[in-house]
Amino acid sequence: MPGTNLTRDEAQERARLLTVDAYEIDLDLSGAQEGGASGSGEDGNAGGTYRSVTTVRFDVAEAGAGSFIDLVAPAVHEVVLNGEALDPGAVFKDSRIALAGLRAGRNELTVVADCAYTNTGEGLHRFVDPVDQQAYLYTQFEVPDARRVFASFEQPDLKATFQFTVKAPEGWTVISNSPTPEPSDNIWRFEPTPRISTYITALIVGPYHSVHSTYEKDGRTVPLGIYCRPSLAEHLDADEIFAVTRQGFEWFQEKFDYAYPFAKYDQLFVPEFNAGAMENAGAVTIRDQYVFRSKVTDAAYEVRAETILHELAHMWFGDLVTMEWWNDLWLNESFATYTSIACQAYAPGSKWPHSWTTFANSMKTWAYRQDQLPSTHPIMAEINDLDDVLVNFDGITYAKGASVLKQLVAYVGMDEFFQGVQAYFKAHAYKNTRLSDLLGALEETSGRDLKTWSKKWLETAGINILRPEIEVDGAGVITSFAVKQEAPALPAGAKGEPVLRPHRIAIGAYELQDGKLVRTERIELDVDGALTAVPQLVGKQRPAVLLLNDDDLSYAKVRMDEESLKVVTEHLGDFTESLPRALSWASAWDMTRDAELPARDYLSLVLSGIGKESDIGVVQSLHRQVKLALDLYAAPDWRETGLATWTATALEQLRAAEPGSDHQLAWARAFGASARTDAQLDLLQGLLDGTEEIPGLAVDTELRWGLLQRLAAAGRADEKAIAAELERDKTSAGERHAATARAARPTAEAKAEAWASVVESDKLPNSLQEAVIGGFVQPDQRELLAPYTAKYFAAVKDIWNSRSHEMAQQIVVGHYPALQVSQETLDATDAWLASAEPTPALRRLMTESRAGIERALKAQQADAAA
Repeated sequence: MPGTNLTRDEAQERARLLTVDAYEIDLDLSGAQEGGASGSGEDGNAGGTYRSVTTVRFDVAEAGAGSFIDLVAPAVHEVVLNGEALDPGAVFKDSRIALAGLRAGRNELTVVADCAYTNTGEGLHRFVDPVDQQAYLYTQFEVPDARRVFASFEQPDLKATFQFTVKAPEGWTVISNSPTPEPSDNIWRFEPTPRISTYITALIVGPYHSVHSTYEKDGRTVPLGIYCRPSLAEHLDADEIFAVTRQGFEWFQEKFDYAYPFAKYDQLFVPEFNAGAMENAGAVTIRDQYVFRSKVTDAAYEVRAETILHELAHMWFGDLVTMEWWNDLWLNESFATYTSIACQAYAPGSKWPHSWTTFANSMKTWAYRQDQLPSTHPIMAEINDLDDVLVNFDGITYAKGASVLKQLVAYVGMDEFFQGVQAYFKAHAYKNTRLSDLLGALEETSGRDLKTWSKKWLETAGINILRPEIEVDGAGVITSFAVKQEAPALPAGAKGEPVLRPHRIAIGAYELQDGKLVRTERIELDVDGALTAVPQLVGKQRPAVLLLNDDDLSYAKVRMDEESLKVVTEHLGDFTESLPRALSWASAWDMTRDAELPARDYLSLVLSGIGKESDIGVVQSLHRQVKLALDLYAAPDWRETGLATWTATALEQLRAAEPGSDHQLAWARAFGASARTDAQLDLLQGLLDGTEEIPGLAVDTELRWGLLQRLAAAGRADEKAIAAELERDKTSAGERHAATARAARPTAEAKAEAWASVVESDKLPNSLQEAVIGGFVQPDQRELLAPYTAKYFAAVKDIWNSRSHEMAQQIVVGHYPALQVSQETLDATDAWLASAEPTPALRRLMTESRAGIERALKAQQADAAA
């Protein structure tokens, strides 16, 4: 039986047979405030149910044909097809209701069911705020979870209109895709939506706080709303969020030449959200950690703005025009990522014109990491079923896809790219498309043949390496310059063959002027094949640095010639612009992960240049990467020396940073995450209790928890201290932080308790489970955690088979013994893979985790040999 899966072949056959017209969905959520204890189980049932009544009208191409509609529900009471009552016990099995003997033309189906609230962030999630004891609900349907709330033909190409009617408790608000109506007797009757896919429908229900405004353009007014829980209202910077939103409206409507396609635009900050945000049409849900309770750096505001713009871009690309099947998920996400960052970079008045620096330093490093795993795959992945797509929200789909889209824009020209996009939206509004539809439009506007480009970039896996080949004469004049392209072998286990690709790149020439590296020349060209000559540089004096892929136009690993590398090593922090610095930092980090640069040398490089790095996002990325390098890639017998050096430097930088600055806060967090000596831990305790002070540093709620969690991990904070801090912060965020701190304590009892709460019980909601796992895994506690390797392999298959996808993936990835870097861990993983017969999705997650051990072993050996 299918369980909860759906194959592409089944979806294609259903789409061939059916044309869906309209849904009418009636939900009784009036008991939501009282219903539902904590607890999950296989279907993520939070302990309560609600009545769901779905009526759907659809046309059928063949008389007498059979099909099915999707539903995940504890109970089905009625199934009525074309006026005839069917036996629910006979037609409802697994996640499907069988529909036999359909008539040609119009059919009507009504399904009455009890559906379940969840606490896993899937379907209709129910959360109770400890501050006001009120329940807050929201839906999350991507990929296949609308069927947890109403009966639906759950695939993106069966679009329809959706009309929701919702009964809610008195005093609550109900928000959906259509404008919010005035309720009558606590019943909210929404107007039908335009034709959209099931996965972008939405309901957000509860006593939410709201702020409202408008966007006005060319005589049209679009209502804007921002929502959050009342307990977060004092922290909601609505004006800032509206400003970013209006910037997006202005830029996207101009670039897309298509007016915003829905009647209103609400952004709802919701609790316990698994992703960053979700592009529900006109009702975007966003994780409420983006409502900042404490001081954060500008990098956090930049990331939030990118998220806001990413979801807004989806209103056109994804919601107005939707992929036919999930193999084009990459295009959906990559387009939103590319255009959101382009909007930050190019929109007039943007606060983040350096957004491509952030992209190079974060998204691209994610892509490079993912593309070197055994699970690497072409950007246009082969998605055979829902199980495939559920593990495909990865660095290839988002980050490599967006990188390649940036390359495509450089290849066809930005104006030509957006002209093609405009034609695409006009031709396919409210319909479904394939990649070929977009590429065809771009070929028309650019005159470029994109078939070869598409085949090499989108249908193959792996990374190319670009290296300069340079010859100079005795006077330092360049006599020959070429770009050498390599296609390394794919990781063991990956499908496909390495391939050389066409690249559009820039080459930057940099000179040292008054101690700064200044770009003096830029050459843009097409690189194709194994060797591409660059005659423009021949006859010129060799500059101090030659940087391939300057401006980060293409997706490739870049190496420097020996002379350039020497200058950059000594002057990395001296580039006048942030992007070449970020590219150089990223290249150094990539070399460290590839065991080409020992971890101790990477630490030295960072220590020599980070003090000159002005971009706070880059600084924070370097903090994370150094800590990761020391924890995983450093030789074990040198690791403590490296950590001591890093922590001492972090404290020096903290004390030297400008009071109240972003850099001061970032260094406070870096120091707080790695403090290890008695004196350093005493300082953390003093900052917490007020006996120590660093001028300008606000030890606010979030920073307090960070310091306390480190003290707990070091054995300096017990349950009494954690409980006292939770008493200061009796919020859901405080509960999460306290759970992390408890699990971080370095005692066998604390570890056993944390393990049992996640692995042996299924009662924790998604956010607390994530918090406990985060505290359990502490790099300084390898010996304490070692016994859990065998326990992990004994439990992991049952967890995968018994928990919902989100909950199972958290455990499978989070509890993998990644800190036990040894051949024994590799052998244990191999033995499990050989005997457990895991599903393809579970096998993929395990092989990805195994690859991390293999990489760390190789890096540790390189570091030991340094």
